[in-house]
Amino acid sequence: MKHVTIRPADGTWTVRAGGAVLGESSRALELTEGEHPYVIYFPRDDIAMALLDRTEQTTTSPHLGDASYFSIVSRSHTYVNAVWSYENPTEDVAQIKDHLAFYVQNGVAVEQV
Repeated sequence: MKHVTIRPADGTWTVRAGGAVLGESSRALELTEGEHPYVIYFPRDDIAMALLDRTEQTTTSPHLGDASYFSIVSRSHTYVNAVWSYENPTEDVAQIKDHLAFYVQNGVAVEQV
């Protein structure tokens, strides 16, 4: 079984897409799964949800649960399925409920400020 750890992320984190700030949080969580690089999860309350459109995409993780996906709609580009959320995570990772994670890619940045 992969080992999953979740801890409060140090400091304040921002997420930007297409040059626009989607959110900033000092309440972000850092999730590490096995040997994978850590992922920052932002509380939904700290993200401009109006810029996200839910898609039909879903995936399942045996350790985390079922993920729902969102696209980021910016003025210049739509980043398809660039955001995911475990809306009903497994009991072991319940603290990531109501949080969002972002695929870092050209035009989408997650950074500590």
